[in-house]
Amino acid sequence: MRLMTFPFGPSQSQAAADLAPSSDRDFYRELGVRTFINAAGTYTLLSASLMLPEVVAAMSFAAKYFVDIEELQTAAGKRIAELIGCEAAMVTSGAAAALTLGTAACLTGEVPAYVRQLPDLTGLKSEVIIQKSHRFLYDHAIRNCGVKFVEIETVAELENAINPNTAMMLFFNDNEAKGKIKAPEFAALGKKHRIPTFNDAAADVPPTENLAKYLRMGFDLVTFSGGKGMRGPQNAGLLLGRNDLIKAARLNSAPNGDSIGRGYKVSKETIIGMVVAVELYLKRDSESETREWDRRIQLLASSLADIEALKVEVFTPTIANHVPHLKVTWNKDNLKVSADFIRQQLRAGTVSIEAVPTYSYEAAADSEEIRFGVWMMQPNEAETVAQRLREVFLQVGSSPITR
Repeated sequence: MRLMTFPFGPSQSQAAADLAPSSDRDFYRELGVRTFINAAGTYTLLSASLMLPEVVAAMSFAAKYFVDIEELQTAAGKRIAELIGCEAAMVTSGAAAALTLGTAACLTGEVPAYVRQLPDLTGLKSEVIIQKSHRFLYDHAIRNCGVKFVEIETVAELENAINPNTAMMLFFNDNEAKGKIKAPEFAALGKKHRIPTFNDAAADVPPTENLAKYLRMGFDLVTFSGGKGMRGPQNAGLLLGRNDLIKAARLNSAPNGDSIGRGYKVSKETIIGMVVAVELYLKRDSESETREWDRRIQLLASSLADIEALKVEVFTPTIANHVPHLKVTWNKDNLKVSADFIRQQLRAGTVSIEAVPTYSYEAAADSEEIRFGVWMMQPNEAETVAQRLREVFLQVGSSPITR
């Protein structure tokens, strides 16, 4: 039997040539999309982190072969769990997906009929206990499962809230300081009452040891973003914890077609990329990284130190994004310019620069404030940012026009 062939026509050949791998094409320029120096951090809005070259190479390798996704998830989960030192793990399509899947696991267990039922909770447990101060933007991912939050503030209130309808206890790691119940006690209370505890620590590496810290503390589930500090694929996350709950989470996720998490599909490229990202992250030279981050932040601070209208402060957040940041503030009466105008000037330069998004902090009522992070900068970019910052503030400081 003779096989039929379908040669490319002229237009098809040209199209194939245009899409062939090449270091000469600037796809963002072709699409009219701005690139910039990331002087903010691993914010999803700003495309998080840049993947390490080894991660990119691993994903390129994965793209060349067909595999069974379930088999790959099992093998990758085993490898990641061994690396981190936890009972079980799975790669998810981001930390928000992990929040939904982990919650679903606590609701359904490994019962297929319950998996198919979500988000209808008829006959199932339907309440999640959370400290009032721990309500946060992304808890919508928990509510996707149809649950009701029961807000508490004290240990006594928590224990009074527990009832046969309690499915899970949720802890938002970044808000630990705001709550009356700290992480170790929260995990212990879950163990005492046999209620699964889930800690959202999405942005909480570095430091490296946090990957295992909260599970060792006693939490049953923990999630981390894969595309932030670990520099894996932006759309990746890790769900770590008890073996039975990870099995249940996988039942509630793709490729299972009749599940609440069917849309949370994770590609083979993402799974392999995340395995390599974890391997590399656990081998990172944190002392060398810290020295470089400190050098960069001091460079930025020094560039503004002699501008009298500005108050320049170096700080490191206690938990999430635990890396050096620069806070620049000024009194509105002393310097009649808005932080938004400074942002616009930084974006509009020959080299565009992005600062920390305003939604991540609140400025005092009588002042303006802008923040910068240095850990996502590439070599020599800190020098560019420092120079540009100084130029912008000197320029606005010499102008009488209010902006």
